[in-house]
Amino acid sequence: MTVHVKHFDRDKALEVILFIANELKGSATFHSISKMLYLSDKVHLQEYGRMICGDRYIAMEYGPVPSAIYDMMKVAGKRTSIDVDWDDIIQEAMCVAQGRNVIAKRACNMDLLSESELECIQQTIAKFGKKSFGALVDITHDKAWHAADENETIPLDAIVATLPNAAEVAGYLHAH
Repeated sequence: MTVHVKHFDRDKALEVILFIANELKGSATFHSISKMLYLSDKVHLQEYGRMICGDRYIAMEYGPVPSAIYDMMKVAGKRTSIDVDWDDIIQEAMCVAQGRNVIAKRACNMDLLSESELECIQQTIAKFGKKSFGALVDITHDKAWHAADENETIPLDAIVATLPNAAEVAGYLHAH
């Protein structure tokens, strides 16, 4: 039985992007935000049995990329459109410089993030936030990334299987 992500929360996703961008203090890129969220999601799955934003990850050349969040960052860079109203909300909250640097235009609305989500993101940034592009690629080219073909969705089961408590998390997810 395959486990699926319940739903994507785009309001929370926007705030997570802003939180990570602000925490990375000027070094936030599409790549670093994607990797911080992937690693945070793994910790949150391990500890709390759920993903932070409910996004699906795509196995791209340089590691897992949260699909909808990547699209949101592309909207901020005016490279794509989701819908007119949502595009405006995203572009009022952040912009992209030099094609890849994500700049938050405001603080994150902390009310949309739980204590556990903030804790996992902060732990991940403390541990991995200063890692180089190449180091983040190596760290996130895990067994889950290898379980999917390039540009295909990484199965949630594959992500769960990388966790030290994989059986417990899988059992929990199958029951809910």
